Amino acid sequence: MTSFKSKRLVLTALMAIGTAASLSGCFPVVAAGAAGGALVATDRRSAGIQLVDQEIELKANKALRNSPLEPAHIDVTSYNRRVLLTGEVPTDQGKQQAAQLVSRVENVNSVVNELEVGFNASLTQRSSDSVITGRIKASFVDAKDLSASAFKVVTENGVVYLMGRVTQREADRATDIARSISGVQRVVQIFDIVDETHLMQQDASKPAAQ
Repeated sequence: MTSFKSKRLVLTALMAIGTAASLSGCFPVVAAGAAGGALVATDRRSAGIQLVDQEIELKANKALRNSPLEPAHIDVTSYNRRVLLTGEVPTDQGKQQAAQLVSRVENVNSVVNELEVGFNASLTQRSSDSVITGRIKASFVDAKDLSASAFKVVTENGVVYLMGRVTQREADRATDIARSISGVQRVVQIFDIVDETHLMQQDASKPAAQ
């Protein structure tokens, strides 16, 4: 019990630091789907993995800030130790350098490099992306056959990236919903696919809510 509470306190502190970094730095921490607290009972990652993902995002952003890549626009999202890079860098070399830097961060299992080579997105485009992300999350909540907290949603230049530990049915359903949202150009699946039986066993092993 003490260990769990300690992890929760550490995670809360890390999220606060990440929020401050997103407001002041060129490399904001993006944890789509984790707003309001990543450590929730319905998250399909263990408490330990949630903490590791938060640490990966913080360390990756620090590595990028300390690199010659700044002021590139790079967003870092980690789910189950798989890191998604989105945003814009000026050159192909910068794109590869960013992936190499992040791949060397402790506990990173793999990097999905979706960085675009070109000028940084405008504030108007970023605002539009935020609206799209919000609408998709709201639609997941409204969908009675989905667990909204099982997904992370990242939108960049109208391209939606979906992450999470989900069944194939959930992956297909979430993708169909995302594609129906106005402004979405395409949807990229970055899922860990699990079977229904595994999820049922995982849910059964969780302690009852207090």
